Amino acid sequence: MARSSRMKVVVATRLYTPEVGAAAFRLKALVDGLVEQGADVEVVTTRPPEGSGVFRPPYRLSRWPVLRDAGGNVRGYVQYLSFDVPLFFRLLARRADVIVSEPPPTTGLAVALTSALRRRPYVYYAADIWTDALSAMSVPSFVPKILGAVEGTVLRRAAAVVAVSEPFAARVAEFGVAAERITVVGNGVDTGIFTPSGPAAESERPYFVYTGTMSEWQGADVFIEALALLHETHPHVDVRFFGQGTDEPHLREVAEAMAPDRVHFGGVVPPAQAAAWIRGAVGALVSIKPGQGYDFARPTKVYAAAGCGTPVLYSGQGEGAALVDAGALGIAAAYRPRAVADAMADLLADDTLGGAQSRESRVAWVNENGSLAASGRIAALKVLEAR
Repeated sequence: MARSSRMKVVVATRLYTPEVGAAAFRLKALVDGLVEQGADVEVVTTRPPEGSGVFRPPYRLSRWPVLRDAGGNVRGYVQYLSFDVPLFFRLLARRADVIVSEPPPTTGLAVALTSALRRRPYVYYAADIWTDALSAMSVPSFVPKILGAVEGTVLRRAAAVVAVSEPFAARVAEFGVAAERITVVGNGVDTGIFTPSGPAAESERPYFVYTGTMSEWQGADVFIEALALLHETHPHVDVRFFGQGTDEPHLREVAEAMAPDRVHFGGVVPPAQAAAWIRGAVGALVSIKPGQGYDFARPTKVYAAAGCGTPVLYSGQGEGAALVDAGALGIAAAYRPRAVADAMADLLADDTLGGAQSRESRVAWVNENGSLAASGRIAALKVLEAR
């Protein structure tokens, strides 16, 4: 019998299955790992937007209404508070041996306060450093300072912090968190969905695909500018965006100005559909704008693309670029339109890059290094140790 069979774990997150997003996938993998270990789990989250589908898990799932923006996102100060304020009271009324908090730090603050009042530990899942992400956004200077203070407090008061990579762990340590309380659990994707086996989307013209969040700090407009340059030699190539984010209106404006009728926005799609579009693509686009404080990130998009066998075209520097190079997962190009356009042309000519890579080798790398289920199990064990 599992030693943790009677342990009660509450997971607090604004996003959860059946919503589509890295956070939702990551937390479900954690919960699956906790259930596998025999824990009594309850997820405290939000009502998903209409059309998200039905999800009825074998564990308790408590949903509450939340404000969403025009795109259906829980993103923005008012939207966060519409989840975090009720969350405080929802957690205060619940019995638990340990709480798990997902970013943003305002959610972490609600968890920290209720944990102090109820005298129970909490674990913080550091998949994002929000203070760094804000540096790329147009916000008043006092906002990063205040959020940084909140984020630091939440991290330092946690019984344990799980980080998705070594660079994230190092960044967490800079907030004054002792090294022995930080565990790297890795990052990845559902290798049962993002696999080379399955249907590939059909398109009249070859295309590159971008899936997931579109935020300012990712700077995905570099791909649209590159597409305009690529038109000189390859006039019949498209770029397809799937997902949503605060930068989408800007991307649409750039597309209309520089590459009309060649950039398509498909909105949020289920993971299986995203995988089909990735399989049919010449390459999968991933970017992080350099110098915005997020060069240490290893985007989940990289794992999703490689899991399908599709080459990654990464624009940026730092950990993401190093990951693509070290794993032979595609091309890491400088964050410049011309460099990206040249990389697009190289992949259109030969997606094996002269035989140096293959779909099979990319898939094998992800199966060995990017299984979300494996990451969830490691995170679950750390949560169970926090009691």
